[in-house]
Amino acid sequence: MTRTAITRFLFRLGMTARSVAPVLGAALVLAPLNGHDVWAQDADVPSVPAIAMHGEPELSPGFTSLPFANPDAPKGGILTLGVQGTFDSMNSFIIQGGWTSARGMREREFGNNVLESLMMRSYGEPFTLYGLLAESVRMPDSREWIEFTLNPKAAFSDGTPVTVEDVAFSLDIIRDKGRPPFRNWYKQIVRKEFPAERTIRLVFENGNNRELPLLIALAPVFSKAATDAENFDKSSLKPLVGSGPYVFSEIDPGKRTVLKKNPDYWAKDLPVKAGFDNFDEIRVEYFRDETTLQEAFKKGLIDALKFGDPTRWATGFDFPAAKDGRVKQLSIELGIPANTQGIAFNTRQDVFQDVRLRRALAMLYDFEWVNRNMYHGLYRRTAGYWDNSILSSIGRPADDREKALLAPFPDAVTPEVMDGSWRPVQADGTGRDRKVMRQALDAFKSAGYDIKDGKMINLASGKPLTFEIMTKNEDEEKLALVYARTLKALGIEISVRAVDPSQFEDRRTKRHFDMVFNTWISSLSPGSEQYGRWSSASADAEGSFNFVGAHNPAIDALIDAIVAARTQEDFLAAVRALDRVLISGAYAVPLHHLPDEWIGYWANKVQPPETFSLYGNSFDTWWSAEAAGK
Repeated sequence: MTRTAITRFLFRLGMTARSVAPVLGAALVLAPLNGHDVWAQDADVPSVPAIAMHGEPELSPGFTSLPFANPDAPKGGILTLGVQGTFDSMNSFIIQGGWTSARGMREREFGNNVLESLMMRSYGEPFTLYGLLAESVRMPDSREWIEFTLNPKAAFSDGTPVTVEDVAFSLDIIRDKGRPPFRNWYKQIVRKEFPAERTIRLVFENGNNRELPLLIALAPVFSKAATDAENFDKSSLKPLVGSGPYVFSEIDPGKRTVLKKNPDYWAKDLPVKAGFDNFDEIRVEYFRDETTLQEAFKKGLIDALKFGDPTRWATGFDFPAAKDGRVKQLSIELGIPANTQGIAFNTRQDVFQDVRLRRALAMLYDFEWVNRNMYHGLYRRTAGYWDNSILSSIGRPADDREKALLAPFPDAVTPEVMDGSWRPVQADGTGRDRKVMRQALDAFKSAGYDIKDGKMINLASGKPLTFEIMTKNEDEEKLALVYARTLKALGIEISVRAVDPSQFEDRRTKRHFDMVFNTWISSLSPGSEQYGRWSSASADAEGSFNFVGAHNPAIDALIDAIVAARTQEDFLAAVRALDRVLISGAYAVPLHHLPDEWIGYWANKVQPPETFSLYGNSFDTWWSAEAAGK
């Protein structure tokens, strides 16, 4: 019997990780594998404190803090944040309530305040992980397995220790009852092994997905004893018990949550946490609409607020507190690709299954008019899915590596996208550019449409072209109405339906929409998350992020190439090739993006760090101005 089999047998008998280890020591004497320990074959794989997707971690083992955190940040005080929307769940890892869960439990912008993982990402690097719950990690070059040894001090907020049983349970419960993409990642673990009391090894079928071990290292870890496994997939307002620095002290459904610092937080002295988690209390206030949220900020009810509307950023700081310096504006230069904003087509709908029609509709977004008249000229036009980065295909002809990847799919990329000359259609900014209108009309005709009696008609069916754009806030509604006005000039009558955020997420999740505003978050390390956004398997999977219903073998093959890439050159080629296929597929009307990240804050209440990560702002590195004596 192998050691793994012995381990499983002992766990079935009800033995814990702590009690299994001594028995395993004796069992190995009785059950050698060809005269050698089953794990001794991998003894040459070093135990390290950090791993990177490509290359080596930048920080040496003796580092004292992450480069974008201030290790001398004062502790204490209260941070009050505000969001537009609502919440009805405390579990963001399940389908039911997964997109309407409370903010701040585990996210980059608000902090991993409640739930933690085996390793922690440094956002000062493209994709590097440093030990958190795990004090060390082992991973062979083949990446067929990854092994973690837990920090002996790791503990949940209720004081109980974090064990390998909790790790195994967390992976299994999300695999069985979680939502994509987490469920899809964790089901790729084919075996769990327990070489020692605090050590767990996770074995994969193969090492083809080079990113998978790092994604597993970022899996949330819950307390097995405190989790209702039977009802895990049911939306609940009972928070999961994690090992993070905060616990909930108040949960007012849809209105407010309050997080209080755990004075016994186990990791407060770790270098990776130096300069983080500086407030004694974090409050998150919820507002039904953006205007009310903005007014709350002006009144001082919100300490800091991210701005995404150039109009509000340019004209919204004329109130007394901003004029006398109590409220300041902070512009943060990002080191990552711009997020892709667009009005997504639901290609599951018959009307949008023809890519020629989607391309024609995308031509009619008059960015120049919108930017000048609505946004003070502060936006930049979005073209692809990794704009402003080395990953983008825009302005770059496909190289030999890309051509080889795309060769099996000769129709997946248009010639102008392949040679790097494609750009979104540029209008003259009048709102009725006749040249663009003529180009668009020709495109509609190629898709089988023409204008008859003032209406755009499908010549085959005789039916007028009509559809609905669903919006969830005032800004989206205004933009949709401007777009609808342009479409009307070519006889296309569409409706704009405004719904509340909860209904918006429900309809989007159930695919009950024609077009919908969406943002695709970009990074310098795209990988397995692309399966959930674009793969054929995710097109009809409930709860996936493939809102557009993309179902394209070229996309599937390129995502495979991204996650399997072993060199930076192969990785760049695969991402750029995917960018070209997505652009050519016209899955959305590309909109615009901000040049920087914008934050407004009350300087007499909170203070930001001097340095930010490549990925921009995260409030878990701010601190209280009062605690700093300012």
